[in-house]
Amino acid sequence: MFLTRDSHLYDKDIHEAKRRQFITRWRLEPKDPEAFKRGELVEPIKPIVYYIGAGTPVKWRKYLKQGVEDWQKAFEKAGFKNAIIGKYAPTKKEDPEYSPEDVRYSVIRYVTNPIQNAMGPHVHDPRTGEILESDIIWYHNVMKLLRNWFFVQTAAINPDARNPQFSDELMGQLIRFVAAHEVGHTLGLPHNMGSSSAYPVDSLRSASFTKKMGTAPSIMDYARFNYIAQPGDKGVSLMPNIGIYDIYAIRWGYRPILDKTAEEERVVLNQWIKEKAGDKNYRFGRQMFGPRDPSAQTEDLGDDAVKASSYGIANLKRIMNNLVKWTYKEGESYETLKELYGQILGQWSRYMGHVATNVGGVYEYYKTADQKGDVYIHVPKSHQKKALKFLIAQAFKTPTWMIRKDILAKVEADGIINRIRVAQVRVLTQLLDFSRLARLIENETLNGNQAYKIIDMCKDLRDGIWSEAKNGGKTGTYRRNLQRAHVEQLEHLLTKEQAPVKNRALLSFMGYSKVDVSQSDIRPIARGELTQIKNLARRAASTSSDSMTKYHYQDIVARIEAILNPKGK
Repeated sequence: MFLTRDSHLYDKDIHEAKRRQFITRWRLEPKDPEAFKRGELVEPIKPIVYYIGAGTPVKWRKYLKQGVEDWQKAFEKAGFKNAIIGKYAPTKKEDPEYSPEDVRYSVIRYVTNPIQNAMGPHVHDPRTGEILESDIIWYHNVMKLLRNWFFVQTAAINPDARNPQFSDELMGQLIRFVAAHEVGHTLGLPHNMGSSSAYPVDSLRSASFTKKMGTAPSIMDYARFNYIAQPGDKGVSLMPNIGIYDIYAIRWGYRPILDKTAEEERVVLNQWIKEKAGDKNYRFGRQMFGPRDPSAQTEDLGDDAVKASSYGIANLKRIMNNLVKWTYKEGESYETLKELYGQILGQWSRYMGHVATNVGGVYEYYKTADQKGDVYIHVPKSHQKKALKFLIAQAFKTPTWMIRKDILAKVEADGIINRIRVAQVRVLTQLLDFSRLARLIENETLNGNQAYKIIDMCKDLRDGIWSEAKNGGKTGTYRRNLQRAHVEQLEHLLTKEQAPVKNRALLSFMGYSKVDVSQSDIRPIARGELTQIKNLARRAASTSSDSMTKYHYQDIVARIEAILNPKGK
């Protein structure tokens, strides 16, 4: 819920060096404690103030200020009014002491740099966790990033996004969103990647729901923009804002608990947490690189990645059909067309990743010992099978809607075959990853027939990728490339070891599930799959009437024989 500072407690009555954590937060104290006790909103002795740097273009300043002050409603729930304020940087005449380099001043700095990003670090006292100062950086080119995201995620239903040059008002609101997110970090909040999974997918198509609840309970998720809403979903909200989780988190971290000791405070804080136990709107899901929890992912929306991604792809197809028209500008080159075409393919890849995480996935729910239920729960078998079926249909069946001659002829001399190959291979290697396969094996070992077994997953994958070999059909260029990649990935599983990760903290962040490949079931499975594919390819080579298809399967047989029976071994 909050970024923390670790220390250890050495106490004669505790039989260990006990880990102790302090949250990082600004010092907010009520000016009038008695009024605060009566339940009145009071001003803090020292409010949190962010100055909008003098180098910021004038037209964006008000939006950055709004992004700061959007958090006021959260602090009001914590009992404070005017607790967080955005100010424009004063001139020397207005305030001779002010300097953006002075540690007494927190500044939102505009930086002329092509980096497409923004960041919200802070400086805190390591002894207490008290935040002392912050300098938020927003790079000029974050506007390009915002343009790209908003275009590919909303243009299908949003006329305002159907132009690579947005209006100042639209871009201002996007900058405001980024500012609010980064300010959240400087208040002590980490990313909450589990937030967006709280909302049912179809609720994000409802104008009444999204206007009340936003697109996710927390702006600290990477929930981005509403790619789920479809044409005809009138009035639906398209972007995140400060949500109910954010308000709850600020109340938990900042509301003073007066006249109590630290240990007495802990009892109250724990009770506040338990009051929301089981309510998905208040769930925290940590950020992971290569996540194993499909309900805590970046860039996703809704509680079902298969359904959400189906809606998202439908919108990408609509955008693709209008891409040339929506990027047209007289006298300009096709550079924007090329970039946004690539962005569409990149968004598709995100959807595939969201779905792939369900296969071998494990939900993670933070609980204390006095709360009911398990912390780790395997994704149900039926949902894992549904996810793989989706990937076979959307990723491994050639996505012909991406292959647009009218666009390709304007943006490149060649490259589409390799682009599709890379996109499909990325999904394939996500599925046939050592960590994922290790989790499938463990799930089966623990839960038997309730689990999606690794051998069943590999068979379903083989049936989807090698369908032409089974039914005797002609195998096209894209499918031949995919089938070769499948063989190569199985060879990797058969002959390579899992790359070690020595940093223990990084292990958890990566979603890394350790496995000794040579002593696991992974190699027998890979060998068995290669043998099955070799038999399929041999039959297909003997029956196909298409020369290229015949050569391809003959080559597959030769490749697999070389893998299974390498010379000199």
